[in-house]
Amino acid sequence: QVRLVESGGGSVQAGGSLRLSCAASGYTVSTYSMGWFRQAPAKEREGVAAMNTDGSTTYADSVKGRFTISKDFSTNTLYLYMNSLKPEDTAMYFCAADGGSLSLGVYDYNYWGQETQVTVSS
Repeated sequence: QVRLVESGGGSVQAGGSLRLSCAASGYTVSTYSMGWFRQAPAKEREGVAAMNTDGSTTYADSVKGRFTISKDFSTNTLYLYMNSLKPEDTAMYFCAADGGSLSLGVYDYNYWGQETQVTVSS
C-alpha cells in the first residue's frame, strides 16, 4: 500500500528557508513521478514542482529559481527545498505520487499525503 508522509513545515519570516520531506512507503520513489502541491485558504490546490522518473523537473512560474525538488533514493524520500520564501507561499503543502509523465496537474496524481503547513510572515 502506497503511503506518503509529509514533514518539515513551519513558520518562517519572509526571505527564510524551509525543507519539506515526503517519506514514501509501499513503493520506491524511483518508480513513480512525484510532485509537490499547495493550497492556500480559499484557493484551489496548485502544482508547485514535479519530478519524473528520469529526473527531469518542472516548476510553477511563481517558485522558479527559489524552490528545488529532489529525491533521495537511499531513504525513499522526496524533498522540496524552499528558499527566499514570501508571504504568498503560505499554504498547506502536499506531496503526491504516480502522476504519469511530468505534470503539475492535480488530477494527474493517484496518491497523496496528508499535508504540512507552511506559514511565511512579512
